[in-house]
Amino acid sequence: MARKYFGTDGVRGLVGVSPITPDFVMRLGYAAGKVLVKNLGGAARSTVLIGKDTRISGYMLEAALEAGFSAAGVDVMLAGPMPTPAIAYLTRALRLQAGVVISASHNPYHDNGIKFFSEHGTKLPDSVELEIEAQLDLPMDCVESSRLGRAKRLEDAQGRYIEFCKSTFPSALDLRGLKIVVDCAHGAAYNIAPHVFHELGAEVIAIGNKPDGFNINAGFGATAPAALAATVVEKGADLGIALDGDADRLIMCDAKGRLYNGDELLYVMVMDRCATGPVAGAVGTLMTNMALEVAFKEKGIGFARAKVGDRYVLEVMQEKGWILGGEGSGHLLATDKHTTGDGIISSLQVLSALKRSGQSLEQCASELVLFPQTLINVRVQSGFNWQSNPAVVAEKEAVERELGDTGRVLIRASGTEPLIRVMVEARDAEAAAAYARRIADKVEARLAA
Repeated sequence: MARKYFGTDGVRGLVGVSPITPDFVMRLGYAAGKVLVKNLGGAARSTVLIGKDTRISGYMLEAALEAGFSAAGVDVMLAGPMPTPAIAYLTRALRLQAGVVISASHNPYHDNGIKFFSEHGTKLPDSVELEIEAQLDLPMDCVESSRLGRAKRLEDAQGRYIEFCKSTFPSALDLRGLKIVVDCAHGAAYNIAPHVFHELGAEVIAIGNKPDGFNINAGFGATAPAALAATVVEKGADLGIALDGDADRLIMCDAKGRLYNGDELLYVMVMDRCATGPVAGAVGTLMTNMALEVAFKEKGIGFARAKVGDRYVLEVMQEKGWILGGEGSGHLLATDKHTTGDGIISSLQVLSALKRSGQSLEQCASELVLFPQTLINVRVQSGFNWQSNPAVVAEKEAVERELGDTGRVLIRASGTEPLIRVMVEARDAEAAAAYARRIADKVEARLAA
């Protein structure tokens, strides 16, 4: 069944425009609360944890969610500004029934969203999201006054999470001697990430750590890493770490200001694990650079591709019984450390690899040379299906034959815009560009016809 409100990462949109309005979010809290109560069988009261990032709209949406849960008879704990993965951890650690995060991740401040975690600290399965959507279509009611949910503040949520992050770093190692620039994107980790690295011994230079409700992700963070690279070079730092607005994704840079994406950081993590024991495999996505797949194959490490989205990466990891996976965008998972993607914890896995090897980030990633990629977006009419166009399919197959095992082709529809994305990877940048242009030209010709 198609989902009406939930996307790949919760419900998201422009604040003030449906579904990100106070009335809808209150109904969403009520619907989620009703589903939780039903799934508990009425044997005990449900309690959910609500966290948020630093957007100005978080205040409004937090109040709306709280009202909806209370009307459904669900108690609420408020954590305030916290990284998304912190809510996943605290929900599990406190044995709560669900965690809710108010965030639009790497989007600008005028967007916001609601995403849920299960009692196990994982994204809600599709079946539960569909239950919530079905409940949303029913009239909103209210339990009797004696059964209304209560709300209270979770004391020391930040301190609890800081200690958890530190616990994922080897106790025999520390970060003494390292100067690290930490870019918090003016987001949820602004008062957490610098403390984690400092308490492990690093000299920390924090940037993007002064949120005002409007500047989240604006010129800072994982989606705008130029500020990080410039600061690392200017301050003579050893490394830079950039998180996004809700701190679940990660980009790093070395002392020269050279940036490393999620594919390269996943490679460093996997190679570090290989140094201490066999690694069966790792999971990427349809967008993961082919060079990573080739590198793992050469080393006898399995590799599988999931749909784009960290929830789908996790699903394939669970199916395979593997513990490492991620996306080029910087969502990295190490499920022996946390149940969900976590920018701070993933960076600590990379830092432990550097410490154990005695090498720099540049040295650890040097064997992986990413294939050049060309991505062309072709605007199409709504409902356009490239797979039903023989000329486009034939051109794709022809390019794949010519590339052989030296590259790959990916054509997919955008999930948010009327676009067809044509991506070609090849060992040669000019070849990638030429092949992508050939396929895009066929799509445009079919549109014109």
